[in-house]
Amino acid sequence: QVQLVESGGGLVQAGGSLRLSCAASGRRFKYCAMGWFRQAPGKEREFVVAINWSGENTEYADSVKGRFTISRDNVKKTSYLQMNSLKPEDTAVYFCAAASSLGVPKGDYEYNYWGQGTQVTVSS
Repeated sequence: QVQLVESGGGLVQAGGSLRLSCAASGRRFKYCAMGWFRQAPGKEREFVVAINWSGENTEYADSVKGRFTISRDNVKKTSYLQMNSLKPEDTAVYFCAAASSLGVPKGDYEYNYWGQGTQVTVSS
């Protein structure tokens, strides 16, 4: 089992930055790929970024490439999402997820564990 708790969301002006954290508990964290998804009001949940268990491989949605960076610290059992140059369209609830996978999953159905979500609001 893996339990996930996100933090770091908030309100920021367009062009600003935020760093989200996802703290995990459970022994399996270091064997899991970690992903971030987001869901805006009235829209389906969408993939944002993912990282494999070792941190060597990542995948990004086209909409966030060059602006967002995912990382992880397996000792601290924490995943991070650094978000720069934020835009109003980045406004959403951001979810952290863990997948029992050696790859870098992009589908939400591939993830076994989910956090409760943290709100990110970008004002124009």
